Amino acid sequence: MVYLAVLSVLVATLLLGIYAYRHPAHSRPPSIIPASPSLHKEDDIIPVSVNYFFTRKCNAECKFCFHTEKSSDTLELEDAQKGLRLLAEAGMKKINFAGGEPFLYHKYLGNLCRYCKEDLGLESVSIVSNGTKVTRKWLEEYGSAVDILAISCDSTNSKTNEDIGRKDRGSGKAFDNVQNLFQIKEWCQQYGIRFKLNTVVCSLNWQESMAEMVEKLDPFRWKVFQVLVVVGENENTERERDATKFVITDAQFEDFCSRHRHLKCMIPEPNKAMKSSYLLIDEYMRFLDKGDGDEKVSDPIIKVGVQKAIKQVRWDQEEFHNRGGVYDWNSAAEKTNSCGGVSGDKKLEW
Repeated sequence: MVYLAVLSVLVATLLLGIYAYRHPAHSRPPSIIPASPSLHKEDDIIPVSVNYFFTRKCNAECKFCFHTEKSSDTLELEDAQKGLRLLAEAGMKKINFAGGEPFLYHKYLGNLCRYCKEDLGLESVSIVSNGTKVTRKWLEEYGSAVDILAISCDSTNSKTNEDIGRKDRGSGKAFDNVQNLFQIKEWCQQYGIRFKLNTVVCSLNWQESMAEMVEKLDPFRWKVFQVLVVVGENENTERERDATKFVITDAQFEDFCSRHRHLKCMIPEPNKAMKSSYLLIDEYMRFLDKGDGDEKVSDPIIKVGVQKAIKQVRWDQEEFHNRGGVYDWNSAAEKTNSCGGVSGDKKLEW
């Protein structure tokens, strides 16, 4: 009996040692327990999925941009983390970092991703980027904290992309947007990140077919947006961007979507589905409401708290769910070829 007791202690010690080796301090269990309904008041609004536009700065000059460079401010990292912690405590499960171009602040972005995944224990951390500043080195360092990487591409035609404004703001040189997509998709496969594609349909591309490229890229989701005009951002020539030149009718948007409807990964979002169905936070940690044509802002959540701030704007929770706002958004989810494209083991070519 004594022998068995000693043996049990030795085995337990060995197992603990193996666990400690495989789970170092930096991968400790999350310090924030996912919020449950019992922790909230009956009238609380749960910010399940949040889009954080932590910068307005961008290296591109897309002419229909609805979140323009009206400021160059970015919160100190500690303040941004404080705001994210408040959101997690209020029930946030998914965070999406956007801009501007978030990879202009590559270390800041990496630190935020790690904080959300490792310290707050969020189910999903995603990024939306134009792809021009994404590097393999960054993905090697921070990719384990990223579930989804979404890259914007509006056309397979280089001239159309250039006319839309997919070019360097400083040099005016057009981005090699399409070829870059395939490189980033390969990196995502290597580092276990789910690859997503975003396209804005406007007057310059609504007659185009992107089916061949999308099938080869095989994103797990392809979000197709109808170009949006937001008062205070891009509604006339007095603004930094004038999206009115790129507006299309609902019928034109539907024409583009019907041309690609055989692609199961396509998720169309007309203007009516987009308005007020997203929880947006700006560079000052204020909720934004771009839904009724005119942009509204809340007080900063790091000053007044999440519940007071979120109730100062309109968030259409019903439309959020109707457009598929909650989905299988973790990188550990089963990866299927939603668009019928190439398998993950085959080299991507374009």
